[in-house]
Amino acid sequence: MLDKSFQEITSSIKNAITNTQLEIMTDANKKLVNLYFNIGKTLEENSSWGNKFIDNVAMELKMSFPNLKGFSVRNLKYMKSFYNEYKDDEEFVQLVAQLPWKHNITLMQKVKDKEIRKWYMGKCLEEGWSDNILVYQIDTDLYNRQVKTIKHNNFNLTLKQNSDLANNIMKEPYVFDLIELTDDYKEKELENKILEKLKNILLELGNGFSFVGNQYKITIDNQDFYIDLLFYHIKLKCYIAVELKVGDFKPEFASKMGFYLTALDEEIKDENDNPSIGLILCQNKSNKIVDYTLKFINKPVGVSEYKIFDKLTAELQDKLPSEEDLHLHMDVES
Repeated sequence: MLDKSFQEITSSIKNAITNTQLEIMTDANKKLVNLYFNIGKTLEENSSWGNKFIDNVAMELKMSFPNLKGFSVRNLKYMKSFYNEYKDDEEFVQLVAQLPWKHNITLMQKVKDKEIRKWYMGKCLEEGWSDNILVYQIDTDLYNRQVKTIKHNNFNLTLKQNSDLANNIMKEPYVFDLIELTDDYKEKELENKILEKLKNILLELGNGFSFVGNQYKITIDNQDFYIDLLFYHIKLKCYIAVELKVGDFKPEFASKMGFYLTALDEEIKDENDNPSIGLILCQNKSNKIVDYTLKFINKPVGVSEYKIFDKLTAELQDKLPSEEDLHLHMDVES
């Protein structure tokens, strides 16, 4: 009892420290972004001084604040553009103040549609993306893969609650960074590469996924069955079984997944857990065959294609998040 009380006390202190640090960082960032916005306003209102005006301002600031970074000619021009971009939109002014400056520049440069930009802003705040991860998500077209594409699942028929959330976590297609995968890879090699790149895979699956195990064994009447990958989703409060398939989708894949989900619900699921969900990932699929198949499956199953990052375009290789970025993402998520 004493140990438990001590743990509760120290946990409370640590949470208070962490929360205060976050509040200080958030407040400092908000003030910095607001400063840049106001500097941009000043630069815009005095642009009649001519082409060299910003250059002269940058030189003056460098002489006055020699140890202070962030006031180069380039950054001052960003501030001016930043002000012009958001000066007539109070909602965006409030939103951009919550994001680091580098994130704001990335979004302003790479996402021209403001509604789509707002969606990426929300994801940054929700999932704690570094700027490199934000660039990666934009370049792999996360918005269209997660929001705009038609998802093929039966969640609205099989889930009493959370069907919208379950649908929203799906992507079409999934994009996996699996460098050095052979051209004629087999399912086992695919699984092994996914395990090697688990942090990247968790990033692609999205916020809330927690890895449980691979080749997860369930024994029924002395017979062993193995699920390729098993996750637990914190927001959905359920197990998610993932089956990896090399080649085209076949209707029998869904029947097998239905069996796995029944076994998880009967043998593994806690009484407080929601029904388990299945996700079948294939290289290719006929949407009509998938839709016909899922009409007759009474367990929640979704089917998506996956693409191997290495097979898409070589230039995106340079935009892969670093280990540091992935650690940051995982720390924020936890």
